[in-house]
Amino acid sequence: MAKKISVLMVDDEEQFRVTTSKILTKKGYETTIAGSGEEAIDILKDKPQDVVVLDIKMPGIDGHEALAEIKKIRPKTQVIMLTGHGALESAKESHARGAFDYLSKPCDINLLASKINDAYTSMAEGAVRAEKKARDIMIHIDDYTTVKVDDSVKEAVQSVKQSFESIIASSRLMETGHRSVLVFDKNRELAGILSIRDLIEAVRPAYLSAPKPSMADSIQYSPIFWSGLFTNQVKKMADKRVGDIMSGAPLTVDEESNLMEMADLMFTKRVRRLVVTSKGKVVGVVREQELFFEMANIIL
Repeated sequence: MAKKISVLMVDDEEQFRVTTSKILTKKGYETTIAGSGEEAIDILKDKPQDVVVLDIKMPGIDGHEALAEIKKIRPKTQVIMLTGHGALESAKESHARGAFDYLSKPCDINLLASKINDAYTSMAEGAVRAEKKARDIMIHIDDYTTVKVDDSVKEAVQSVKQSFESIIASSRLMETGHRSVLVFDKNRELAGILSIRDLIEAVRPAYLSAPKPSMADSIQYSPIFWSGLFTNQVKKMADKRVGDIMSGAPLTVDEESNLMEMADLMFTKRVRRLVVTSKGKVVGVVREQELFFEMANIIL
């Protein structure tokens, strides 16, 4: 984004608002937090915000009252309402009163980010919702886990594990880790991809896929045969090169590709992710999750 979208996160639950703010900041937004409707209104009087993410149920001024006041002092600011379980009708009421949209908790962070982007776009006078491109929904390459082709499997596993551990989460927020890593060669060219499925395939000894004499079946698949095999194979695999077990490079699409083009490619080629390029350079990744979130954004 050329301009950072300013977002005011308003929620009386400290863990939720701080956690959400941190993740949105990591995704490139300029975030401010408020613990109440009163605090949010005071902030908006002095500092305009592009988008407000506002919890409905709060002590003091609730979301409905805060929404009305926000629209008085900052009529162009778009407001996304957050509602807990069983409060859908209340959220719909807010929508009718001028809120841009509403989301239920627990809230998926990618869907929230998509809603924020749409809210910001709609601020333009007479803005018309345009269908997004690959660049609009992709995970930027700087935010996607990468390894080198000569790294060890152990190093790659650590990278995948960290992508999950780096997720800051609460009971009311969801974010998904990366189930694969992009593999680059020494020239920084995309060489392949290493997924959890590749690791599972690599941990199996080759002889399990070899033809077996029918008489040996009962012995080969006995409990004694399997005992300890997984642990031993994982330890052997740890020192292998990533390049020895990775899959080939994913299919690529240009950053200007439209969503149906990507959906068709994923379906016909039976792949779960696509690499996005700009002028031949890798700039991001679109997973099936990103297409799902956009479906949800359009439907809901």
